[in-house]
Amino acid sequence: MAQIKKVTFVSGFVPNHTHGSVDYTSVENGHVHQCLDVTFPPIRTQDGGHIHYTEGYVVFEDGHTHHYKAYSGPAIPVGNGMHVHYYDFYTSVEEGHKHHVTGVDMAAPGSK
Repeated sequence: MAQIKKVTFVSGFVPNHTHGSVDYTSVENGHVHQCLDVTFPPIRTQDGGHIHYTEGYVVFEDGHTHHYKAYSGPAIPVGNGMHVHYYDFYTSVEEGHKHHVTGVDMAAPGSK
């Protein structure tokens, strides 16, 4: 099996890949949380594309943490045989508030 590197152009779908992301939540109650995430492997969609499921906790801050469960948007080709996904979700409510998290995950191999 050929080894895939960051500079390797990969056409089409790459099974069992994941994406990572590092982002901050929205500011609520005067604080933010850092969100460090790695998705589950891809879920194929009826149109031949894929999305990713993720769940986890934001980094402990201001005496608490928040849980999240979310699905990404579809794959967005970014050139050189790589793609990303947009995400947009809310955390669980803790201590009377929740946080909004949006962004784009790190590129992974595959043009789809």
